[in-house]
Amino acid sequence: MSKLAKFSLAAAGFVMAASVYAAPFNGIGRAATPDEIKAWDIDVRPDFKGLPAGSGSVAKGQDVWEAKCASCHGVFGESTEVFTPIAGGTTAADIKSGKVANLARLDFPQRTTLMKVATVSTLWDYINRAMPWTNPKTLTTEEVYSVVAYILNLGEIVPADFVLSDKNIAEVQKRMPNRNGMQTNHGLWDLKGKPDVKNVACMKDCKKEVSITSFLPGSAVDSHGNLVEQNRPIGPARGLDTTKIKK
Repeated sequence: MSKLAKFSLAAAGFVMAASVYAAPFNGIGRAATPDEIKAWDIDVRPDFKGLPAGSGSVAKGQDVWEAKCASCHGVFGESTEVFTPIAGGTTAADIKSGKVANLARLDFPQRTTLMKVATVSTLWDYINRAMPWTNPKTLTTEEVYSVVAYILNLGEIVPADFVLSDKNIAEVQKRMPNRNGMQTNHGLWDLKGKPDVKNVACMKDCKKEVSITSFLPGSAVDSHGNLVEQNRPIGPARGLDTTKIKK
């Protein structure tokens, strides 16, 4: 065999190997289209990368809130018995310092959303992708901006006549009550951080089977209505049909 023929065979083998390596599932499925990727690539980061252009007012947000949010979260963010309050527990001093003093109080009854969240981008991102609870991803860009503006107004972070937009949201971030309260020295943020659990692996005389169970106490049955009717119709989790439980 000539050197040219050997070279040609070697080159063909290299191309074939490269093709197999690049497409290990050749013949199964297809590459996602740019539009399909764009539909899922909707995250908004703390530096506001991914935030779409747009704006929304507090007044518009109140209208959207009362129509699509208040049934779970209350007209003023106080929420129902099932959900944690959205607003409350923050002060003007917190807005100035960037740390919520009530988080250090063991006697404070609740940890509201505005007490805990460090970045306004988190509010925008979560509302955009997950709300309303029964119909996620249906809010328009203007509605998301407006709802976030309304929540911020409930916490007295912005005034009642404020219009939140992609142009001024970075300035609003400087007024978030817990903006300096986020910790990053843990394993969920950095692999070099400390883990959030301290379990020790069992190496001798270990249990062969572990059974993890939960139950709904009789006193709680139907206290908030039938749970199965309150869950989303998608996903693996299903609420328990509390009408069939004997008290």
